[in-house]
Amino acid sequence: MCPLSAALLPLHERLIHLSAYRSRIPQSVTNGKTTPAEYESDFFHLYGDTSPVVSCGPDIQSHYETLDAPPNSDFYANTEVCGRRKRFRPSLYQLYAKPEDDPQPPMYQETTPDGMEGESSEDEEQKEPLPEPTRFGWVHGVMIRCMLNIWGVILYLRLPWITAQAGIGLTWVIILLSSCITGITGLSTSAIATNGKVKGGGTYFLISRSLGPELGGSIGLIFAFANAVAVAMHTVGFAETVVDLMHENGAVMVNRINDIRIIGVITVTCLLGISMAGMAWESKAQVLFFLVIMVSFTSYIVGTIIPASPQKQAKGFFSYKADIFAKNFVPDWRGQEGSFFGMFSIFFPSATGILAGANISGDLKDPTVAIPRGTLMAIFWTTLSYLIISATIGSCVVRDASGLLNDTLSSSSSNKNCVGIACQYGWDFTDCINNDTCIFGISNYYQSMSMVSAFAPLITAGIFGATLSSALACLVSAPKVFQCLCKDKLYPLIGFFGKGYGKNDEALRSYLLAFIIAVCFILIAELNTIAPIISNFFLCSYCLINFSCFHASITNSPGWRPSFRFYNKWLSLLCAVCCLVIMFLLTWWAALIAFGVVLLLLGYTLYKRPAVNWGSSVQASSYNIALNQCISLNQVEDHVKNYRPQCLVLTGPPSSRPALVDLVSCFTKNLSLMMCGHVVTVSNDLSALVQSESHISWLKQRKVKSFYKHVVAADLRSGVNMLLQGSGLGRMRPNVLLMGFKTDWHSASPQAAHSYIGILQDAFDLQYGVCVLRTRERLDVSHPYQYDFNNTPILFAAAVPNDPEAQLSRPTLFQKKQGKKTIDVYWLSDDGGLTLLLPYLLTRRKRWAKCKVRVFVGGDNSKNDERRQEVMTLIKKFRLGFHDVEVLPDLFQKPQPGNIHQFEKMMSSFKLDTNPKTESDSGSSRAQEEPWWITDQDLERNRAKSFRQIRLNEILQDYSREATLIVITMPVGRRGVCPSILYLAWLELLSRDLSSPVLLVRGNQENVLTFYCQ
Repeated sequence: MCPLSAALLPLHERLIHLSAYRSRIPQSVTNGKTTPAEYESDFFHLYGDTSPVVSCGPDIQSHYETLDAPPNSDFYANTEVCGRRKRFRPSLYQLYAKPEDDPQPPMYQETTPDGMEGESSEDEEQKEPLPEPTRFGWVHGVMIRCMLNIWGVILYLRLPWITAQAGIGLTWVIILLSSCITGITGLSTSAIATNGKVKGGGTYFLISRSLGPELGGSIGLIFAFANAVAVAMHTVGFAETVVDLMHENGAVMVNRINDIRIIGVITVTCLLGISMAGMAWESKAQVLFFLVIMVSFTSYIVGTIIPASPQKQAKGFFSYKADIFAKNFVPDWRGQEGSFFGMFSIFFPSATGILAGANISGDLKDPTVAIPRGTLMAIFWTTLSYLIISATIGSCVVRDASGLLNDTLSSSSSNKNCVGIACQYGWDFTDCINNDTCIFGISNYYQSMSMVSAFAPLITAGIFGATLSSALACLVSAPKVFQCLCKDKLYPLIGFFGKGYGKNDEALRSYLLAFIIAVCFILIAELNTIAPIISNFFLCSYCLINFSCFHASITNSPGWRPSFRFYNKWLSLLCAVCCLVIMFLLTWWAALIAFGVVLLLLGYTLYKRPAVNWGSSVQASSYNIALNQCISLNQVEDHVKNYRPQCLVLTGPPSSRPALVDLVSCFTKNLSLMMCGHVVTVSNDLSALVQSESHISWLKQRKVKSFYKHVVAADLRSGVNMLLQGSGLGRMRPNVLLMGFKTDWHSASPQAAHSYIGILQDAFDLQYGVCVLRTRERLDVSHPYQYDFNNTPILFAAAVPNDPEAQLSRPTLFQKKQGKKTIDVYWLSDDGGLTLLLPYLLTRRKRWAKCKVRVFVGGDNSKNDERRQEVMTLIKKFRLGFHDVEVLPDLFQKPQPGNIHQFEKMMSSFKLDTNPKTESDSGSSRAQEEPWWITDQDLERNRAKSFRQIRLNEILQDYSREATLIVITMPVGRRGVCPSILYLAWLELLSRDLSSPVLLVRGNQENVLTFYCQ
């Protein structure tokens, strides 16, 4: 039987104890007398709901029992349903384990509920369902809300003026360009919103769950801030209208600017009261505003058809005229903002309300249906309304008019000196045009729609409805987004604002924060100044939404399955690039500020690494990149110039041997692969298996870049063999095995020592380099060794230390700065250069950089200088930077008699006593069956090598007492010639009684250093 099968067989026979985790079927079921109530409550309540899924006979121990459950949504849900217990899927071990197995936690199991036995407590009371919060459909919750937010202050107060500046043609280009951006963004939003259940948080939720917390968090803050500023923009638009009405009636409080500030602050305070009253009140107010706006549109369209009165003609309105349309079709730039992108920056915020519905995703009945349908319908209808209003206002009203009834063109006056298209209709506005004093016309009068309307107060009511509804929508959106961001705890000091109140979890604290921000910007009191500020923030949000859709699509993650199919990843990318370009074309300094804030927040999140896992497309992309790079490495042949020591470290739980972890990390960090291996034997506590995440967390907190891998095996050697053969992926696999020295080998059983040496031999068989670390202090800092049934110590299956935090904070000798000490390298045998490479890698680390490397080699007294020069030349070719080489001429001298006597005494307890006359055959047979025993022939055959290790230890004590680390070429014992106990004694003799850490190194006899450039 192969070792792997031998390792796995006891696992199946001895380990799986499942009876404590099986659902206990009620006695009425097992006896064939099914009681429906008990059956439902005790079993199907956990695993199913309707169809019978259990087959069992009178004797439950002798009949096959299946716990298979039919598909159920509870198995995939993260939350419980109020009013009933959540169903749980049976684990794999519950399905196939033996019924008679003794209770013991399974090695691997899916999340199971408390009380898995299926016996419901009679006194257990069901939780009272919480009151159902207010939920909205796609029309009421998304379409109307988005249309109201899009139909804002720009529609009534700036669209006629933009038409006068850019002309009807370019105004349509501005509208359609804005609609293309918002439309494609709407498609991307729809795709993201339909790729799983959407909760509260709106735009932030969509971006963060798609791109991850790094970009999601930064754009969440920016988008919440942009919505708070948008509250100020719409409120200032409302205040402007009120102030104009006051001035027309001679009412002035202070002056125009201060009047706008006063009215704006009062208005936003009233809106705050409505929003804090709850979503129900806010929703009713939005419906009222929508009806008012529709009535105002009707009044406007009717007004354009009604023949113009003299009073309206004096203000520039002449009803539909082809000449006026032709004149207003071309641009007429005026003022500092007179440019295409100047007009675009002022208009674009009016198209940014498309996310108003998504921002209240937590208050929608079905966000995956409501967001796509409502958002796209809102974009269509509002775009159509903008095009109609710009075309009709540009066909009816001239750019300049005086408003004076006396400025008619008399029959006696000449038309030659008359300036403007109004001359054709009997009006002479030449004086005000030439003097630039015209106060009416679409270039000068912001209230042109009121003037055109059949009933001007309805347009005023429409302005009030549009501005207030948009301000109210933004005032609701900003806190909702910010609350979700606060609850995720990505940034410090903002958690205070995440607390919710009431059945709708209203973010009252976030409402107050948005109110304060809005008031600060209301004090600017200038609409044309506020609008460009938020344009860049909204464009930045749209850019990331489109990029999120593109990135999720391009990664080809199986988890990207949006039910909304009408999107294109390349269109999303194009729109993202367009948003980025337009940001800089509009206001380059504002774009730099926006990206500066994003990068600052991104850097903070990358540094802090919040403990969240949302399955983002960035994770999927990382997997794709890693997979492609690993596959591409398979096509690249190994080259000695690119050799890296990729280390498999037998640490057990990493926190139990921190010194070993720290040393290996010194020469693998940011350079090569490190993998901590943990062998769990069948006699050990299997609870260690479920703690792998804690081990990874320990490595992360210690800033060690390493993988962690555990295996279950019948014994230590089999488990290490699994790690040696199965660790890694493609070229990314270990090539060096590192382990601690077995200090208790002389007191442990010979089988354990033989198994330890067998691990080294297995590594050599698999062409691994091998390193063994021995320190004066004990490597295992957890607790004493555990023993299996044969009283054999388990070296690498130690449990987790009782206090991992203490182990984390306790520095090891390899974490300290080494200062100006020496690293002594005893390069006694050529193993391919690994003995030299590892010290060189150590000196590249800051804490080892000041250490001096001394290289010791063997030689004869007569050729010391020649040998030193030869080694120096070789090291210089390797470009290692080692300049101190010493030759050991006394390496082959006979060791001291006292040390030889200690060696013989050490071996005496492991010698196989045989009588050469009568027991030679039996002794040989026993040596084959138990290869750890040592015969006199073995000692005599290996005497020279044994003496050499004793002598080398004497040299180490003479030359390297003050070294910070000793690196020695590890001797190799020939299999079948050198018994395992004798070889282990060599390692003991070589490294004992030294105050410095000793690293025994043996490469796989293949070059890891070269002095060639190709």
